[in-house]
Amino acid sequence: MDLAQGVQFVSFALLSIMMIAAALGVVLFSNIVYSAFLLGGVFMSISGLYLLLNADFVATAQVLIYVGAVNVLILFAIMLVNKREDFKVLPNAWFRKIATALVCVGLFALLSTMVLSTSWSIPGASVANTESSIVLIGRHFFSDFLLPFELASVFLLMAMVGAIILARRDILPDEVPTEIQTPVLSLPERPRELVSSSSEISNN
Repeated sequence: MDLAQGVQFVSFALLSIMMIAAALGVVLFSNIVYSAFLLGGVFMSISGLYLLLNADFVATAQVLIYVGAVNVLILFAIMLVNKREDFKVLPNAWFRKIATALVCVGLFALLSTMVLSTSWSIPGASVANTESSIVLIGRHFFSDFLLPFELASVFLLMAMVGAIILARRDILPDEVPTEIQTPVLSLPERPRELVSSSSEISNN
């Protein structure tokens, strides 16, 4: 094992330990704000693993989308809707814990079987590509996949406009007022008391 492979192995071990510890913190912490911050740590660790696999575009997308958008959105939702309620013991809570444990053990067994049955050896020495994957993906986006790329942007714009309309629905009035309003340039009507007093003065 040379120096580069040793550094890669140590980096992989550190990132794996960080990811597992942060994932356990997300599940085990009772404070949901701490869980959301640790979820960002999980996403950052996954981004580091993508960098070790020379997938720079996927690592950048992981940081920008999951850490910069999804995790921040989760934190905003937690801080805006943070109702403090008294803890209530749910009936038959033991059944839910057992069902959750069975699902987790089943997923772990399935993933372990997939990892052990997969052949991870590289068949032959592949020629290293000097061109960045970001350049290749951008070239395909604006040549072969230009129409789906533009359609996706239009759909995202429609979703954003719909979200704005739904958010402003409570501000818009349900019924349009039908009362006739006085024009701005019209003179205000004189009070009846002043009109009667002025007519009495003129008669005297």
